[in-house]
Amino acid sequence: MASGAYCRPGEAIVILTGAGISRESGLATFRDADGIWKKVRLEDVATPEGFARDPDRVHEFYNQRRRELQSPHIRPNAAHLALAELDQRWPGDFLLVTQNIDDLHERAGSRRLVHMHGELLKATCQSCQAVFPWTTDLQRATPCPSCARTGYLRPHIVWFGECPFHLDEIGDALARCRLFVSIGTSGNVYPAAGFVEVARRQARARTVELNLEPSQGASRFDEAVYGPATEVVPAFCRSLLASLEAGH
Repeated sequence: MASGAYCRPGEAIVILTGAGISRESGLATFRDADGIWKKVRLEDVATPEGFARDPDRVHEFYNQRRRELQSPHIRPNAAHLALAELDQRWPGDFLLVTQNIDDLHERAGSRRLVHMHGELLKATCQSCQAVFPWTTDLQRATPCPSCARTGYLRPHIVWFGECPFHLDEIGDALARCRLFVSIGTSGNVYPAAGFVEVARRQARARTVELNLEPSQGASRFDEAVYGPATEVVPAFCRSLLASLEAGH
């Protein structure tokens, strides 16, 4: 297990999270044997071309996921809560970059975070480019709250073939971090899968993978701990916070 020795109090941390951290909250992952992409073709529901071909199908796919996210049994787990505490207590620069479109990090209390692949509980208008909080179903006939046009609202999600959000901010943080931690990611999706190399080469950061099993890019990390996120993430965060109490 990595310890605070890899990152002194006041030094910068970047943490990347993927679908694996929300699995134990009851949300399905994408690339596992029983994941979402085994049940529906990503080309049909997660590309601009799929939306252009059949917007009703795409809306229903995300409507179902939006309803699921807001169901009472979906709650932040111990891993989300541990990262929120680390965010709140760490005295140096800290950025939590999530590939997830759920809001479980926010519900847990994380504040220094960005959603690089968008947010399920937001909608955007392709006509006026406005972005809104959105908790109900979307339909083709739903008017934009800003420009009132219909047929232009879509989920505020980065689809395959589109550019992720916040890349400049993420790049700046990676270039100066002393510790980079990847949690619950498959290592298949770029540019996120390449963040570990940016941290290693540009910042000479210590790199750690916390995952249920080795990711595709596991060999790029200095250290790895494998197990359920609700076990390995709180333990790792405790080790970092212990360095604050020890004063080194």
